[in-house]
Amino acid sequence: MRKVIGAILLASLPLTGAAASDPDARIDYIRDVKPILSNNCYACHGPDAGKRKADLRLDIKEGAFAKLEKGYAIVPGDLKKSLLAGRITAADPDDLMPPAKSGKKLTPAQIDTLRKWIEQGAEWKAHWAFVPPAKTAPPIVKNVPWGRNDVDRFILARLEKEGLTPSPEADPVTLIRRLSFDLTGLPPTPAEVDAFVNDKAADALEKAADRLLASPAYGERMALYWLDLVRFADSRGYHSDNPRNVAAFRDYIIRAFNDNLPFDRFTVEQLAGDLLPNATLWQRVASGYNKLNQTTEEGGAQGREYEAKSVADRVRNVSSVWMGATMGCCECHDHKFDPFTTRDFYRMGAFFADIKEGSISDGDKGIPVPTAEQEAEAARLDAKAVELKKKADVSSPDLETAQAAWEKDALKSVAWVTLIPASIKSSGGATLLTQPDGSVLASGTNPAKDNYTVESKSDQKGVTAIRLEVLADGSFPGQGPGRAVNGNIVLTRFRIKSGGKDVPIAKATADHSQDAFPISSALDAKGSTGWALLPQTGKDHFAVFELKEPLAAGPLSVILEHQSVHGQHAIGKFRLSATTLANPGDAAPLPGLVKTALESPAEKRTDAQKKDLATYYRSISPLLKPLRTEIAAAEAAKAEVLKNTRKSLVSMPGDPRVVRILPRGNWLDSTGEVVTPAPPAFLPALEIGARRATRLDLANWLVDRRNPLPSRVFVNRLWKLFYGMGISKSLEDLGAQGEVPVNPELLDWLAMEFVDSKWDVKRMVRLLVTTAAYRQTSNVTPALRERDPFNRLIARQSRFRHDAETVRDNALAVGGILVRKIGGESVKPYQPKGYWFNLNFPKREWESDPGENGHRRGIYTWWQRTFHHPSMMAFDAPSREEACPERPRSNIPQQALALLNDPTYIEAARAFALRIVREGGRTPEERIAWAWREALSRKPAPDEVRVVAQLQKAHFEKYKADPKAAGELLAAPAPKDADAAELASWTSAARTILNLHETITRY
Repeated sequence: MRKVIGAILLASLPLTGAAASDPDARIDYIRDVKPILSNNCYACHGPDAGKRKADLRLDIKEGAFAKLEKGYAIVPGDLKKSLLAGRITAADPDDLMPPAKSGKKLTPAQIDTLRKWIEQGAEWKAHWAFVPPAKTAPPIVKNVPWGRNDVDRFILARLEKEGLTPSPEADPVTLIRRLSFDLTGLPPTPAEVDAFVNDKAADALEKAADRLLASPAYGERMALYWLDLVRFADSRGYHSDNPRNVAAFRDYIIRAFNDNLPFDRFTVEQLAGDLLPNATLWQRVASGYNKLNQTTEEGGAQGREYEAKSVADRVRNVSSVWMGATMGCCECHDHKFDPFTTRDFYRMGAFFADIKEGSISDGDKGIPVPTAEQEAEAARLDAKAVELKKKADVSSPDLETAQAAWEKDALKSVAWVTLIPASIKSSGGATLLTQPDGSVLASGTNPAKDNYTVESKSDQKGVTAIRLEVLADGSFPGQGPGRAVNGNIVLTRFRIKSGGKDVPIAKATADHSQDAFPISSALDAKGSTGWALLPQTGKDHFAVFELKEPLAAGPLSVILEHQSVHGQHAIGKFRLSATTLANPGDAAPLPGLVKTALESPAEKRTDAQKKDLATYYRSISPLLKPLRTEIAAAEAAKAEVLKNTRKSLVSMPGDPRVVRILPRGNWLDSTGEVVTPAPPAFLPALEIGARRATRLDLANWLVDRRNPLPSRVFVNRLWKLFYGMGISKSLEDLGAQGEVPVNPELLDWLAMEFVDSKWDVKRMVRLLVTTAAYRQTSNVTPALRERDPFNRLIARQSRFRHDAETVRDNALAVGGILVRKIGGESVKPYQPKGYWFNLNFPKREWESDPGENGHRRGIYTWWQRTFHHPSMMAFDAPSREEACPERPRSNIPQQALALLNDPTYIEAARAFALRIVREGGRTPEERIAWAWREALSRKPAPDEVRVVAQLQKAHFEKYKADPKAAGELLAAPAPKDADAAELASWTSAARTILNLHETITRY
């Protein structure tokens, strides 16, 4: 029992309890005292002013040593005068601290530590994680030959201090399997194992690491961890948890790790790729990080509530991913253990207020992200169109003569009269101003839905049609003509009123309509339809509305309704005109600049006007119609290519929304202070002058070497990947409630090495996997297990079960059916029928992908937040509703059931069995030895051969006697060169091998 208690104490106090182990040891405030105060005292005497008792604050030096009403809580060197020393040992329950009602109680060892600290002078230190890391020289060690690099010196110095020695190096087979799984998430092939085992060079492991770091699978393995952090998922999360387009973001992450994008650039592109000058397509895709938060499409949802949810979600994620901080507490109150305040929380949230989005889903589908093949084809068609346009620009005598003739009569054919607005109203609060050319320009508020009402007067008798021109303008995204982030419009209804009554419209025509959004849809009142313009935004367009009966001269009202489910898609600039033509649909409008040029005498026209006339005439000249037809065909072909291109959600910057501090997180309370973007006040400030800070400033601040957190956070998590647990085991919290690092000098050295390497991720990974410490065996002696049960000192290597995706990938790889295609859309491998039964709005059914998509790596599996894949869930994959810095590792019966019964694992076993029969030799013993080497990279022990041979023989007899059962297991006729009973029996053997503890464990 004493041994168990000792182990528990060792684990809970990370080998740092100086007072308990050595009566004469110097008490360290950070290591020994602060954890006691944080766990037992900060709730009442910490950062949260709203919960603070007795005006005593113990989390900062000024508060701990301040004069109180009855004296001082802590008087350095004087126990008698220190009120804290008396209260933690008080006999009277009313005086004892912490009070019984708190549920906290100090142990004798903790009381002793606090008292000795005061006796020794109560030396105070700032919290280790909030102080910039210092790069100390690697310590001097006795066993110098053991180390491979400076990391080993830090580890060995600690081991020597604890009286421990490193474990022996693991055997070569274990080493290459460990390295392969750690760097690629895949097993080594037998050829790779042989090459490593036979390489007797001193740098054999380094060469293997370089080969694996250069593998495309490295990016997939590293991306898997990052996607957990940024809560990547294919679905929105809330309400109906509908799908969204984000797969390209996963491709960006994989590419970034494979290309070894420096971590500072990696950070900037995700938080603010859209704000970079001349942002590339992939930098914009990276900015999709900001759209990975949970959203809703519920019709009855409250916009302000979900706006508040988005702010809170983004602050929680950024602070967790890059700062290792639990700022989520501050949504409602100041942090109870760390110096983060509610004001800090909302000022962090204000960084994201510029992102254009609807608080309730705005229908944003994202931007096109073509594949390399699609990019090449689009570029080819672009080049073809450019060459054709150059031909059209070449002048000729015939063309000049025809243009001169056209100019004489062009104005005569203009039968449209501009309707000058007498008044204009916006139901949504937009600002609508009439321009000198009679057009109307919208600015200011851009509501989700809006109606424009234009009052005007026509002097024409017998008006047959009203024309609506939507005009491009530089004040809109992508030149408009719409106010949406992509320049598009959705006109849900076009209405005309005369004398207070609706004027019937016979038909509508337009020069261009978006697929599924034809101009005819502007004649109904459906919010799901309307007239839209993609992909031809950024240019002028027009629509003609022909009336059933001609109208007399007089007042007219035109109402442009924008009631689409796609919010903020109102027209940005437009002009109305009327005609009395008998066939109004045949008369296209002259552009304003062309009309102005024609109205000027030929001899007084400017060069610009002459150019405008020539350009316009080439667009309508009968002489150039064949060329225009070819150009249109090339552009249409390009549009068709892009039409079938996947899309990806990205950030789009706009005017910042107002962000207020929400008292107690209550989104209904709008009395809080309006705040602007800023990082937490106790950390280094932004150096940007008086201008408003942006997401780009936030990203640069995070990777500023003055910031003490991100470099520590990242290397601590890398350490966990390759050694089983972080140097500070609390990967999500480096604050007061986290753990003091077991080896703080090593953590700081690694953090600064990372920054000094210019944030080189592959260099850090290589450094960590080429140490002598990494090479140790994971076998543990009883003495070492008792001394260090969780391997915090790294006197050995750690062993742990593979992550869910790796378990699956390994089985498919061993079976020889893993598809190693990199990137692309998410796939849907086998899943129990009816698993999505409760998904509504709309009802859905999981459709398993046929062919190779069912055998792709686990990282590409469709991630449905509310119902993520059950086989993944069995192996502890997270739902990704929040950042997941560390997955739990459970050991439950469902895991064995999944390995034995999940169709994917049965399929892998069948494929493995076929390989065993075809490639493994003739005798059962030869085949088992071959299978063992394929699956586990080693030879089987005699007992292992005997047990599996007996299993195979028994199942062979069973399936020979029951061909139907064999057929059910194989799920298809056996190949002609294989006996069904034999293949089914080897499938049973393969299932057993794939279910071994060793198969799913990293040693």
